Amino acid sequence: MKLKPWMAGAAILVATSVAQAGVSKIAWGTTTEGKPVALYTLSNDDLKVQITTFGARIVSIEAPDRDGKKADVVLGYPNVAQYEGDTSTYFGAIVGRYGNRIAKGTFSIDGTAYHVPINNAPNALHGGPLGFSTKVWTAREIPHGVEMTLVSPDGDMGFPGELTVHVRYTLQGNSLQIVYSANTTKPTVVNLTNHAYFNLAGDGQGTILPTLMMIDADHTTPVDATLIPTGELAPVAGTPFDFRKPTAIGARIGATNEQLKFAGGYDHNFVLNAHGPALHLAAKAVDPASGRSLTVTTTEPGVQFYSGNFLDGTKTGKFGGKYELHAGFCLETQHFPDSPNHPKFPSTLLKPGETLHSETVFTFGVEK
Repeated sequence: MKLKPWMAGAAILVATSVAQAGVSKIAWGTTTEGKPVALYTLSNDDLKVQITTFGARIVSIEAPDRDGKKADVVLGYPNVAQYEGDTSTYFGAIVGRYGNRIAKGTFSIDGTAYHVPINNAPNALHGGPLGFSTKVWTAREIPHGVEMTLVSPDGDMGFPGELTVHVRYTLQGNSLQIVYSANTTKPTVVNLTNHAYFNLAGDGQGTILPTLMMIDADHTTPVDATLIPTGELAPVAGTPFDFRKPTAIGARIGATNEQLKFAGGYDHNFVLNAHGPALHLAAKAVDPASGRSLTVTTTEPGVQFYSGNFLDGTKTGKFGGKYELHAGFCLETQHFPDSPNHPKFPSTLLKPGETLHSETVFTFGVEK
């Protein structure tokens, strides 16, 4: 990947920071069904990351600002009960079996129709009402991190095939790497991603509207009024979706634009310019006040940029305050929404004998 000038600082940090991560584990309560939940902490001189087995989710990431002061930069809750009671935000979770939306919860494989329960009317979202974010994953410590494993049975939420999923979180210097793998016993569709909400000013420190966002994409996949892709690849040039140069999230979020109106802001898949099996740039965000930056690289063909449009002040976060509109943003690396119903989109079909492999890296830096 050729580095652009504004990425130079992050590149230097990646090259020079090789702190080794320590890993610890504590019991973190139980679900309403009595299943024990664990909380893992990965830490080094650069970052401190907490991950729970409930939803295999990121609970917190502490990163330094330009003065070296660390703050938690992801939204979330202080306990399992609040995560379990929240069925709408997916804070920090691994979502699946199919992240994002499937139109009317219906798709076909080899002429056979399958149906996922509708939980985002009229569509299925993030694998249905009992998707991977609601499950307690098994976990084991690995060098510099933790591996989460989930076995989704044949027919789970309507999806065919027994699917075995592994998600590895490892901390290397100032980068958190997420590696996904999956195998199936029958042809199925799979789209896995992490649903962390970021606020680089710090959890609870206002909205993300001043955040400068860059997304390396010349096109998006426009949606209809139900947020299902139309199948078109639309140029971002001349639209509020042009983030090819760093632009404040709030600069054009209120523009008169049908796509923004449908979603109440940004909640769209961006078609990344680079593609292929190697890691490539997806996005970079910078908080001007603190200097904290987040660079996202991935092997995925798309990224869903979501500006926290459905946060409404009803959720109380770790810091004790309410999560108001635009309190966090998401950069969900992914295949495209509703791909099973769009043959021209990159395929999400996984067959027996194949192994799904996907990587995403969150790298934190500082802009002086």
